[in-house]
Amino acid sequence: MISYSVLIGAAINIAGSFDYIRNTVAGRTKPNRVTFFLWATASMIAAAAAFSEGHRWEVVPVFISGLMPLLIFCASFLNRNGHWQLQRFDYLCGAFSILALILWRITHDADIAIVFAILADALAMIPTARKAWTHPETETLSAYLCAAISQFTAFIAAPEPSFAAYAFPVYLIFCCGGIGGILLYRRSKTTVSSL
Repeated sequence: MISYSVLIGAAINIAGSFDYIRNTVAGRTKPNRVTFFLWATASMIAAAAAFSEGHRWEVVPVFISGLMPLLIFCASFLNRNGHWQLQRFDYLCGAFSILALILWRITHDADIAIVFAILADALAMIPTARKAWTHPETETLSAYLCAAISQFTAFIAAPEPSFAAYAFPVYLIFCCGGIGGILLYRRSKTTVSSL
């Protein structure tokens, strides 16, 4: 039963991500490459750290949350107009994100790895959250909502509550839900102002 719920959550995330990929290839969605590359890296590190602590099924949502940004990052190269033009701010957030990953590597502790992975992921998220606010038309809402919903299956799958099992999924719910909320708010304001 637990494995089915996790697989359903993974399928929800994958469905939303493929919507994002399709829109990226078509040039309607323009992912920030810094964000998506670092999201992939941080999530994979968090998944590996949780796996090293003995967690299994509950790691699947986090792993998928790394795999999908990696596929989106790759898809951004398929269309010349399928990515966001990077600015100094994007690179600065990316540099701090990489620093957080380096600090994790130095510590060799799974819980600290997850903390630094969350920090790196959050820093990588800032440019996309900013872009969602200023240019909501360049993002795909369904991908963020599906990603947030899928993380709830980690709570069902975890045999017992622990930092390694819950920390990254909780963060991802707030991160993806937050960007989804920004997109909903900005699009509602755009719709009202155009009436």
